[in-house]
Amino acid sequence: MFPFNKDMKDSMSKMKPDQIENFVQDLMGKVMPGNMRGMMNPQEMFTGSQSSPPQQQTTGILNSTAFETHDFVFVRIPIKNDEWVRQLRIYHTSNQLIVEHIPQPEDKHTITLPAIVKKKGASANYKDSMLEVKIPKNVDMQFSQIDVTEII
Repeated sequence: MFPFNKDMKDSMSKMKPDQIENFVQDLMGKVMPGNMRGMMNPQEMFTGSQSSPPQQQTTGILNSTAFETHDFVFVRIPIKNDEWVRQLRIYHTSNQLIVEHIPQPEDKHTITLPAIVKKKGASANYKDSMLEVKIPKNVDMQFSQIDVTEII
């Protein structure tokens, strides 16, 4: 599985520089996820899928959009009626945003967040018919090892 072996040194020394570059590009294309491939070649960075924010999702009747930056998770909800802002209620868990009472008082919408967020520090702003909820991300670096047992 690993692409390097004893004969690799010999084959690499016989390659021309452009062949080496093609080999490395091919290898990196197989290893890196699709959204990071533009980072391999600076000319490719500004083409293709880089025009829209990564991991953006649109959900439900509210037509909400959720995306993350390095430090925050943002959820944008277009508000069709200014009266909705006065009647809505917003809650969040570590991975969901819950919006209640819009468009009807009995309605409840759950939006899955693209990253785990902190319990405190969220804010919501309404401007130009757009409600923007900003929640700080929680960096959870706690890992638990799982032992694998072999069943014979």
